[in-house]
Amino acid sequence: MLEIKDLKVRYGNIEALHGISFTVNKGEIVTLIGSNGAGKTTTLLSLSRLPKPEAPTVVSGDILYNGESLLKVPPHEIVSKKRIALVPEGRHIFGNLTVNENLEIATYALDKGADVKAGYDQVYTLFPRLYERRKQRSESLSGGEQQMLAVGRALMSGADFIMLDEPSMGLAPVLVQDMFKAMKVMNESGMTILLIEQNARIALQFAHRGYVINTGEIVATGTGAELMQDPEVKKAYLGG
Repeated sequence: MLEIKDLKVRYGNIEALHGISFTVNKGEIVTLIGSNGAGKTTTLLSLSRLPKPEAPTVVSGDILYNGESLLKVPPHEIVSKKRIALVPEGRHIFGNLTVNENLEIATYALDKGADVKAGYDQVYTLFPRLYERRKQRSESLSGGEQQMLAVGRALMSGADFIMLDEPSMGLAPVLVQDMFKAMKVMNESGMTILLIEQNARIALQFAHRGYVINTGEIVATGTGAELMQDPEVKKAYLGG
């Protein structure tokens, strides 16, 4: 479904990715783990094709989605045509809008005649707390509820490939478990997921496969279970 081929990108004169390659197959949860500054978020920004100054410059390599290069696809068509959505680090919801209004905004990418009600039903079934707060301004939500809303907004766009950047950041442990259980439900319903997560242990527990990225290079790969047993991964990311 997604194939990254020898991708090199830079910010100004600084090369952030040094020719990384990896794949995400349809129906998988794949995680990228690594320390801060390793290149994880840079990878997602490259995939989402955000305009400058937010996104890095692709120097060489390619990003293939269902066999087609994304390098010349406009950012808005990544969502509207390719059905790829990014749940960014920090959530970036519209705090002055209600939960319902935040979700409604995401439907701009849908085709005319799309079943918007089915989208609301999916989000509110997955996150019942959002339904209870659907008329509240989003700035009044807890951090966990705001993260649910950010994921729900991606679902409302009609995406079938979702990229999540640090979905557990700042959440209480019980809410982290709830978020990953929701992610599993999404995946079981057919969603393909590319996950960046600082909590490497929980990411590898839920992911089918993973890649370890270090200073802009892929240094290890395997199933989630294999990486959890890798001595170097355990030492660097799982506490020994």
